[in-house]
Amino acid sequence: MKPFTYERAASVEAAARSAASVQGARFIAGGTNLLDLMKLQIETPTHLIDVNHLGLDRIEETAQGGLRIGALVRNTDLAADKRVRRDYGVLSRALVAGASGQLRNKATTGGNLLQRTRCPYFYDTRMPCNKRQAGSGCGAMQGMSRSLAILGVSDACIAQHPSDMAVAMRLLDSEVDTIDAYGAKRSIPIADFHLLPGETPQKETALKPGEIITSVTLPKAIGGTHVYRKVRDRASYAFALVSVAAIFGKDGSARFAFGGIGAKPWRVAAADAAAKQGAKAVAEAALNGARTTHHNDFKKLLVERTLASLYRQQEERA
Repeated sequence: MKPFTYERAASVEAAARSAASVQGARFIAGGTNLLDLMKLQIETPTHLIDVNHLGLDRIEETAQGGLRIGALVRNTDLAADKRVRRDYGVLSRALVAGASGQLRNKATTGGNLLQRTRCPYFYDTRMPCNKRQAGSGCGAMQGMSRSLAILGVSDACIAQHPSDMAVAMRLLDSEVDTIDAYGAKRSIPIADFHLLPGETPQKETALKPGEIITSVTLPKAIGGTHVYRKVRDRASYAFALVSVAAIFGKDGSARFAFGGIGAKPWRVAAADAAAKQGAKAVAEAALNGARTTHHNDFKKLLVERTLASLYRQQEERA
């Protein structure tokens, strides 16, 4: 690990100003991803800004009937909140499906949104990776790509987005609230928050230098049956090969978001529109434009089978 300086921020605004003024500064809260990356020298921040004491750890109801989740709310606390369990069950289920209990006790809402890919070529500093070093190439293109993305990929990167929580947040049409070094606030629709790799895979979010997440806002609760199905190589502490977040309505309508298959949490309107036609139609709509390798082509069938199991479950409930 390389040397760095440390600061405990006195306020959100001060944290943003410090991050904007110090080259190579990074925020740290739970540190469940950043510290691992620092140990491997994938991330080498010159300055760490501790934001754990800024009061962003509350879950509050909004005037519009939704919830505002502070950026420092721990994943365990968010999953256990009675309002989340009652009205946003898909989010609670997605959180519990992620990582281990110990990690969820430390991991934060903001940090979960910002976690970086678990592509093995990103983590192996001997291999080229455009996310780690822009312009170096992508080792995954000709390597083992079984776990990697098939949607939203480019010639520069086929890394998958790792978060379970973000998939549920995408399904719920949440907004990411931020403040920058000048005190300007904005709310970014989560559909626009994570960026596709294109020719600049090192740019992963819409955040500007120094901009800090303060909260995530959920809209008014959506009724229906909330489900989150995660398919992985082992039963716990593993990232998704395919995950499906869904809300089924009583009239046969549904909305879907997908994890494990996209360069960011994946949701397309065409998949929702095909809901009444069944799992195969939803899968075809969701996978339109998929770009696979011979290692991960199986994910297309896995998406369809995962959706089919959710539809069978709904029929049994009915």
